[in-house]
Amino acid sequence: MHTKQNIQRPSNGTREKSIMLEIKDLKKSFGDNHVLNGFNLKLFEGENLVIMGKSGSGKSVMIKCLVGLLQADSGTIKIMDHEINTLNQTDLDTLRTEIGFLFQGSALYDSMTVRENLEFPLRRHKSKLNNAENIDKLVHEALENVGLVHAIDLMPAELSGGMKRRIALARTLILKPKIILYDEPTSGLDPITSKEIIELMRNVQKQYKTSSLIITHDVDCARVVSERIILLVDGVNYAEGTFNELASSTDAQVKAFFK
Repeated sequence: MHTKQNIQRPSNGTREKSIMLEIKDLKKSFGDNHVLNGFNLKLFEGENLVIMGKSGSGKSVMIKCLVGLLQADSGTIKIMDHEINTLNQTDLDTLRTEIGFLFQGSALYDSMTVRENLEFPLRRHKSKLNNAENIDKLVHEALENVGLVHAIDLMPAELSGGMKRRIALARTLILKPKIILYDEPTSGLDPITSKEIIELMRNVQKQYKTSSLIITHDVDCARVVSERIILLVDGVNYAEGTFNELASSTDAQVKAFFK
């Protein structure tokens, strides 16, 4: 295993902000395949933190452990001061309402209209609502924020790839989460649409003051949205810093990401 690089001090005073999410010494193996070998991470309040890694490096495994879809072999995951491994199912479900997840494939329900897709999480988590009339207001507000109010009665099959990603983000925002997890937000999109999604992510952070963890291999996306970047290599946080700090590194493992 390669020696981990010295961790850079987070920029913009993030050390003075609250820690929204913390992963310590996370390990996960599948038989003899050791995917995560002691991964560490801190996400600060209001921060856009990018995780970059090659295909098969463990990015998806890490995020599945984070949301409880996979059980880690060892290590701890703490979200807003709650250690998820100690929570019962009810408390875990409650915590998940504070976490938005933008799936790589958008994951819209094909048999539901855009309106019904956005209503679904609201009906499932009624504690987030004041009354039934609030549902329609929140749906329209979420669609306005992604510029797609006119698509409210369309089916997913009638949407372009970029529109699907925007609708998925609207569905994520509708519960007003404190943390948003983005899994390859620009994957499969053309360059123009990718730029639109990246700009939308920046606007979301400004408007909602969210803390965002962004999994991507898109260097342009990382450059524009990140305040810090962590490089996942050999199952550990190999290097950490701002985009400019890492892009100017002379380390061969780090340079490979920015060619």
